[in-house]
Amino acid sequence: MTTHQLTVDTSAVGLRLDVWLADALSITRSAAVRLIEDGGVRIDGKPVPKRLKLAGGEAVEVNEPDPVPSAAEPEEIPLDIIYEDADIIVVNKPAGMVVHPAAGNPSGTLVNALLWHCGERLSGIGGVIRPGIVHRIDKDTSGLLVVAKHDEAHLTLAAGLKDHAISRVYSALAIGNLREDDGTVDAPIGRHPTDRKRMAVLHGSPSAREAVTHYHVLERYSGFSYLECRLETGRTHQIRVHMASLGHPLLGDPVYGGDKVPFVRQHADLFCGQCLHARELRFTHPRTGESMCFSAPLPPDFAALLEILRRKG
Repeated sequence: MTTHQLTVDTSAVGLRLDVWLADALSITRSAAVRLIEDGGVRIDGKPVPKRLKLAGGEAVEVNEPDPVPSAAEPEEIPLDIIYEDADIIVVNKPAGMVVHPAAGNPSGTLVNALLWHCGERLSGIGGVIRPGIVHRIDKDTSGLLVVAKHDEAHLTLAAGLKDHAISRVYSALAIGNLREDDGTVDAPIGRHPTDRKRMAVLHGSPSAREAVTHYHVLERYSGFSYLECRLETGRTHQIRVHMASLGHPLLGDPVYGGDKVPFVRQHADLFCGQCLHARELRFTHPRTGESMCFSAPLPPDFAALLEILRRKG
């Protein structure tokens, strides 16, 4: 069980408890309601109703039960392995593959494939549902991930992520032409206040976390931009949210408005969600200390879209 000690900010005065709690913990509204109804939420030491209107300043204790995930099963799924040794494995994930099992995607994931390939030689820090997984990319984003084969490698790589010592470079196609060739988006990201499947730039929200994306325009076309994006942090949907916040959502992104242009309908056979590819990954080997750099070419569909745009000018 995880216990949270929270204080209601004055900006939440008048909000219902379940609405505020969902935002504060970045969970769904229904999950917040279940916590309250199960007696897991107390204000000033007393259980409270979900419809309670907040006055500000309340001390809220939340006892959140730990999830009980079922173990992922090995599945014989082909992997595009870029590098492998006794400590790590670097894979090039195709668009359309989920990284680890979750609700709605219990199988066919990268983890299922890794379990078949590596057997029990994966770190256990991520638990039975995410063995070896140090960082993730979205289902419809393609590209590179490094996976840990044991706990020591996992801890070292995770520390590198936290300290910004792991470099991740993405290729992206955005709608519209950005004003500057180079720029930085420094804007906190949290769960969208009304649509729990989306993330959003949230200034002043207690649940939002620092997020920094650097971008460089590689090529410009009529109505589109080909970008290189470098992550300084790694929040959920970070590049997608940041580019959409600039008014330039990623082409083909159905969540953040990047599918609302005729070009997507005209070339629907080439789209599997957003045009985003984790192209380059740099990190220090967790055992040898060697500096390592890996790259993965654009997937064929993404490359074909680029050629179409280049021909159009």
